[in-house]
Amino acid sequence: MATAVRTAPVLAAGPGAPGGAPAARGGAPDARDWARRAGALSPVLAVIALLLVPGGGGAEGGTGGTGTVADAASGLLVLVCVVRLLRGGARPLTRTAAVVLGLPVFGVCLAAVTSHDPASSLPGVARYVQVFVLVPAAVLLMVRDRRDFAVVAWGLVGLALLQGGVGVAQYLTGTGASYQGEDIRAVGTFGATDVMGMATVVAYGLVVVVGIALGSPAGRTRTAALVCAVLLVVPLVLSFSRGAWIATVLACGIQLLLGGVRRAVRVAFAVGALAVVLVGGLGIGSSMVKERVASITQVTAAPDQSVTDRYTMWAAAGRMWAAEPLTGVGLKGFPRYRDSNASVALSSGSDTAGAGAGFRKQPLLSPHNMYLLVLSEQGLIGLLALAGSWVALLVGALRRRRSGADCALVASGLLAWQLIDFFYADIGGPSTVLMSVVFGLAAWWALAPGAEGRAEVRGA
Repeated sequence: MATAVRTAPVLAAGPGAPGGAPAARGGAPDARDWARRAGALSPVLAVIALLLVPGGGGAEGGTGGTGTVADAASGLLVLVCVVRLLRGGARPLTRTAAVVLGLPVFGVCLAAVTSHDPASSLPGVARYVQVFVLVPAAVLLMVRDRRDFAVVAWGLVGLALLQGGVGVAQYLTGTGASYQGEDIRAVGTFGATDVMGMATVVAYGLVVVVGIALGSPAGRTRTAALVCAVLLVVPLVLSFSRGAWIATVLACGIQLLLGGVRRAVRVAFAVGALAVVLVGGLGIGSSMVKERVASITQVTAAPDQSVTDRYTMWAAAGRMWAAEPLTGVGLKGFPRYRDSNASVALSSGSDTAGAGAGFRKQPLLSPHNMYLLVLSEQGLIGLLALAGSWVALLVGALRRRRSGADCALVASGLLAWQLIDFFYADIGGPSTVLMSVVFGLAAWWALAPGAEGRAEVRGA
């Protein structure tokens, strides 16, 4: 009798099948497994859920803390993980995982020690270690198998749907952040001072469900993922975030290619045809959305003030790095040296209003490019250490892509989205802590022993 060996997808979820729980013989999956796993993962899920709490506009200084309840929950997550390790209830990190996740510590500490003001760099050290080392390591240790991975992944989708729903309501009722003189920009519960927050959360959810749809067989799971994808496209568009749009399109394109070139071509034609019908034929899509899309191609010919400010700050970051090429000007040093390195084209700040807040001038305290922020503040050594850790995670996730299509596409897609988005954004704001959870989820797939799951042998 012939046998076929394959790894079954586990990201199936929905009524009666949350998190890909194992099915009873001849029946539906046991919902008690979902509850048990959610309880064990409650410290991770709490970080995700608490991002629904409004407030905590956060600091835009790249390395500044936000002080939100979600950040407090991330600290509790790390503490719980440490207690489990000490009591022997969790496996320790492997040597490879410790090196990959611990690599950023070297560059961060070196930049702080060589800074002109080491004391002022200490909060930056804590923030970088929290976001890129401690929380990802804690998530990696808390996730035990591929079904735990599914619980956290669908938790991201749930948060994205809720934040996206709030954002759509803001657009329809005119209670969002100010955009071109109207309070219509969808920002969810993050407020006008963090206009990228909802766009980031929704993009994470969209990338997750695209990975699930591509990696799952035809059935309820794929249908549910496709429905969620359609729902999440709407708030992402209404966020008016060009960087999130670009990163999402490219990340989903990478997922399609990883899922098969022929399928990628078919899906691309289908999406293109649908866009032509909805936007061109039926006229769906406001003129503001069309103008925002068109502005992506006008960043050099006729850039708006936000693009001019971004280019000016990028140039300033480059000058800082040229002055201190190896170790940078020090953590949290960009705001201090910005004016002495920026041209007169830089404005005094970005205007924010709406979403329950009054008008305010938000200072531009970071270059809105993670790679240039690290390069200017930590130098070439810091960038190689931090980016080297990210590349190692991406390579590890891609190496395991044939071991479980659904998990591999989700992990690779999330990493690709984040690394692309870093060309237009940096750390700062309440959504930053969710990014650390995403890195931890991808790190589990890339680094955890046995993450591929057990091969399922079926008689043919």
